[in-house]
Amino acid sequence: MGNLTDLKVGSIVKLKGDPFLIVYNQFMRKDAGKPVMRTKLKNLITGNTLDKTFLAGESFEFAEIERKKCQYLYKDDQEAHFMDNENFEQFDLQIEDIEDALKFLKDDEEVHVTFYEGKPIGVQAPIKVTLLITETTPGVKGDTATGGTKIATVETGAVINVPLFVKEGDKVVINTDTGAYDGRA
Repeated sequence: MGNLTDLKVGSIVKLKGDPFLIVYNQFMRKDAGKPVMRTKLKNLITGNTLDKTFLAGESFEFAEIERKKCQYLYKDDQEAHFMDNENFEQFDLQIEDIEDALKFLKDDEEVHVTFYEGKPIGVQAPIKVTLLITETTPGVKGDTATGGTKIATVETGAVINVPLFVKEGDKVVINTDTGAYDGRA
């Protein structure tokens, strides 16, 4: 159980059995009434957002979230397979639940996995990854002066925008938060 003032951005509360990350909060006192905390919450399992106002005296609890270093092993049609680096146990996550992170991961890459009540619920790719360009249109002489971009496919299958001078076989650095080209490797 907690106080209204404990509801801060970055805290994780448990509602209806799911963990919710507080992404916005505002403390308010209504006309001589009880104080309230308006929040915007993001469900860490489904990704959905929710607006919730907590009233003074309302009971809530914080969720126990654990982050572990794990190894991404491989994926099949529906699941991505991982191994816990501490106890070497293997586990799976549905591809549709983690596809944003997965599109930048190579087999055997180390990642951070979020666990809720002992079950894996999410994956965080490294902030920057180096990947090989496997397909893109060839550059034309003089392209570099225009500062334009073109589409390229990297070894994991992700499609990104790259500068016109990048060619097949180049290794590039990608920011996994934005999916944007960040430079040559």
